[in-house]
Amino acid sequence: MADFAFSLNEDQKQLQKWLHEFAENVIRPAAAEYDEKEEFPWPIVQEAARAGIYSPEFFMEMAGDETGLSLPVVMEEIFWGDAGIGLALVGSLLPAVTILGTGTPEQIMEWGPKLYGTVEKPAIGALCASEPEAGSDVSNMKTRAVYDEKTDEWVLNGVKTWITNGGIADVHVVVATVDPELKSRGHASFVVGPEFKGKGLRQGQKFAKHGIRASHTAEVILEDLRLPGSALLGGKEKLDARLARVREGHRTRGQAAMKTFEASRPSVGAQAVGVARAAYEYALDYSRTREQFGRPIGTRQAVGFMLADMKTRIDAARLLVWRASWMGRNNIPFDNGEGSMSKLFAGETAVDVTEKAIQILGGNGYTREYPVERWHRDAKIYTIFEGTSEMQRLVISRSITGLRVD
Repeated sequence: MADFAFSLNEDQKQLQKWLHEFAENVIRPAAAEYDEKEEFPWPIVQEAARAGIYSPEFFMEMAGDETGLSLPVVMEEIFWGDAGIGLALVGSLLPAVTILGTGTPEQIMEWGPKLYGTVEKPAIGALCASEPEAGSDVSNMKTRAVYDEKTDEWVLNGVKTWITNGGIADVHVVVATVDPELKSRGHASFVVGPEFKGKGLRQGQKFAKHGIRASHTAEVILEDLRLPGSALLGGKEKLDARLARVREGHRTRGQAAMKTFEASRPSVGAQAVGVARAAYEYALDYSRTREQFGRPIGTRQAVGFMLADMKTRIDAARLLVWRASWMGRNNIPFDNGEGSMSKLFAGETAVDVTEKAIQILGGNGYTREYPVERWHRDAKIYTIFEGTSEMQRLVISRSITGLRVD
């Protein structure tokens, strides 16, 4: 087990520098355009693939770092560039983690590379878990998967919503209910290849969003989607054995979607840190050059105190993210909800810091000619997706009290 450190090693510092340069030179110049157009940034994904950033090998290497800090470093720097474009670059991670965590070795080898495609033709993936009536309440999932023994096929019907890359992805991973009586413990995950687009899987409404506009978010509609038996992640034998244990009253390791979100929380927190840091650095530079009453506004206590609070919260959020990332990588249980702590605090820090940045810039901060208003719009999602702030508090409170807090 790697010791927890408060500083990066030389390799991580070089990684940080490389990613920062990519974010500064490639992502930032395109951010306002894609925010305005609300289009998926395929050219930036192509550039990232050419640079070696967008590939399963890169993210596997980052996740494999025994210190646990390389992946949050990557997230912070990319999202310092822009959150919408950042989500386009990392949106395939959620389906990748689901395949890696629940798939057979053969499924991992087959579908891992297909999520990312090639340098010449990049691909993207989507994890389809949320539904109109099943966001935080995953037990209320209505999408059904019914097994047809005669043809060895699974038939899926339902509507998924708020899906990153939904409908435009080359590979969709769909979480569905196979036994409604077991609620969240009766879920299973299925991998859907590109050949099924328009043949049982189609895009529904594309959402016009408040922020992260470069990230494609849409409904995914499943209508009598017939998948081969091999599409069930982990295989039917493993699923049947798990469901039998549940019916007998035994505890299980949890259902697929929630395990994926639990593992990803520190990385999502790192994204929020990147957004917050971008706004803080911009406001800091602005406070040094913007003059009022003959002096830089940074000399005023009101502004200086805001900057002090912003910097303190960002550093605290990063440390929570690093601790949870190190714990997760070294298989240390989140006994006190440490993963949720990191996501909760970082997400709310991003909202607070970006709002203060607008206040420091005054009227300029409220206009689209300055990036802080965009960062403020982007920040809000971090208190909502992959577990709202309220759900994170619920996880933490249950962890520390040992009681069923509702």
